[in-house]
Amino acid sequence: MSLKKPEILAPAGSMESLTAALRCGADAVYIGGKKFSARSSASNFSVEELSEAADKCHLYNAKLYLAVNTVIFDEEAAKFCDYIKKAAAAGIDAFIVQDLGAAELIHRCVPDAVLHASTQMTVHTAYGAGLLKALGFGRVVPARELDKDTIAEICSTGIETEVFVHGALCMSVSGQCYMSAVIGSRSANRGCCGQACRLPFSACGNKNAASLSLKDLSLIPIISQLEEIGADSLKIEGRMKRPEYVAAAVDALYGAFRGKAPDMQTLRGIFSRGGFTDGYFTGKRSDMFGVREKDDVIAAQTIIPKIHELYRYERKVRKIDFHVVIRSGQPVRITAFCGGFEESVCSDIPQIAQNRPTDMAMLEKQLSRLGDTVFELGCVTAEIDDGLIVPAGKLNELRRILVEKMNERIISELAPNCTITGYEPASGKIRNIRGRSPLPVRVFCRTAEQVHAAVGLSEFVTVPHELLLGDSLNDIPRDKVIVSPPRFIVNAEKLFSELTTLRDNGFTHLLCHTPDTISMGKRLGFVLHGGFGLNTCNSYSADALKKLGLADFTASFELKISQMNSISAEIPMGAVIYGRLPLMLTRNCPVKNEIGCKKCRKSITDRTGRSFMINCSRDYVEILNSDILYMSDKLNQFDSLSFGIIMLNDENAAGTVNAIKGVRPDEQTTRGLYYRGI
Repeated sequence: MSLKKPEILAPAGSMESLTAALRCGADAVYIGGKKFSARSSASNFSVEELSEAADKCHLYNAKLYLAVNTVIFDEEAAKFCDYIKKAAAAGIDAFIVQDLGAAELIHRCVPDAVLHASTQMTVHTAYGAGLLKALGFGRVVPARELDKDTIAEICSTGIETEVFVHGALCMSVSGQCYMSAVIGSRSANRGCCGQACRLPFSACGNKNAASLSLKDLSLIPIISQLEEIGADSLKIEGRMKRPEYVAAAVDALYGAFRGKAPDMQTLRGIFSRGGFTDGYFTGKRSDMFGVREKDDVIAAQTIIPKIHELYRYERKVRKIDFHVVIRSGQPVRITAFCGGFEESVCSDIPQIAQNRPTDMAMLEKQLSRLGDTVFELGCVTAEIDDGLIVPAGKLNELRRILVEKMNERIISELAPNCTITGYEPASGKIRNIRGRSPLPVRVFCRTAEQVHAAVGLSEFVTVPHELLLGDSLNDIPRDKVIVSPPRFIVNAEKLFSELTTLRDNGFTHLLCHTPDTISMGKRLGFVLHGGFGLNTCNSYSADALKKLGLADFTASFELKISQMNSISAEIPMGAVIYGRLPLMLTRNCPVKNEIGCKKCRKSITDRTGRSFMINCSRDYVEILNSDILYMSDKLNQFDSLSFGIIMLNDENAAGTVNAIKGVRPDEQTTRGLYYRGI
């Protein structure tokens, strides 16, 4: 049985990049608009340009996907819906979405719209992929931090699976990076990442180190393995890159499918950070760190003119046949046939030839001049009476008219036929008003000492599931515990088994960080609590979580207090009010890479000397903010909260009690983003 060829999916931040992608062999292109796109710094496409982009793609028999993969706020819902309707009318084939609320709004506006789950959703197991499939998503873009076996498991769920194969790698798991937001109010979840991770960071004070910067990914040399496991789409990163980058990457991937060895030196020259890595695909995670070097920049300058030649002319993707009828006393008629489509054009009655009459050779010569179009000549047939002539100029004119008509017919027939409703978001929704005072708190604990200190003073204690598998917390009331699974799951079946054991031992509450743990928790019958990692920023996302069966949720700490207060929800909402906010969730340890584990001081410093704490686990690392979020003295400003979240790190028992009681810590504190926003 032959393997299905995956789709070549190219990025485009401009019309020139889109053209380059199509002319070099892309099967689909993904773009962003001026708003709601996770690459707001790219040129991006106006509403008017969306239609032109869709037409170009459909003429090439390619699809166009629109990234609306940022979180949205309640005050933006009406503009978002208007934008979605216009994009659907323009001919967009699918919408790439991060926000569950945005997905809900899209389906209210365009019920038959195709949804692709962005990698910003942090889906990284077959459990999460299965949940999205049940929610009506047509495709999932899993986290980039997965190995081959895990990707294969996701492919086996039956939902289309799109895999990154070339381009930049973020240090943090997508959707779980808050560094740019907390440091500079530029949120990755809003498409405004400032790439703070590319700046100097070090575990040992080395001012030249960039311990959070990874090399670019390239799996192009091993794409046959992705074919084998059933990947549906191979994605090139780079909506902010120049057209030559897009052309080179698409050309290499297109050639690789046809047995041509990719020219990695050219790819490295056009853009790399000290070469490429195969990322997490092999599971080795070695030699992954790199920065943009002077040699990389110089190489690009010499290669760009050569790459430009790859997309100078239209690519021939369609055969067109012509049938010509030249009869005495009848208008000349030419009919074009292409891929099941038929178009005809008529002209004047042919003249009597004074010299050489029109014959098959002349027809083939003039009709083959398809020039800068997507068509190549198939066959020409004709019915010609003797002694008649149609001037070459007239044949050329008829050919041009036919090609244009065929273009329009193909574009019209291949454009998606979507239903666009008159839905408009309601305004003035009733807010979710806090019911109890003082505000109940839930304490995220990391040690047994913290749990014992917090359990009598809090509504719930949230405890890492590994800690509950031991004997140190057997004396804690089960109904006071929320089980916290790993924020990134490496072995899904092992975790599912361990959660089953905890459920059988009487634990009934589960914290859900991503769709993966929502799926596991639903299957096991836990009471589900939404964590901050779900990035809930609007009322529509809160409604989506309620429909999924969650009992409550934690609002995103990227919201301002005023935005949080505007959220209307039928389930309780909480917020983080104390703790070192997690800035990054990484599969690579920056300390281990730079100086090794033995010299680890559990922190890294930036170029200003600020120190960021490192929490290390077996499977991932959390990088925490340098300052402690402290909002215990401002709780009266949170109108809509039903509970507050206290996130402990290295506090002892006394520090735990002080945090719960609202005592201001001696260390540097911050108000986070609750006033300045993103």
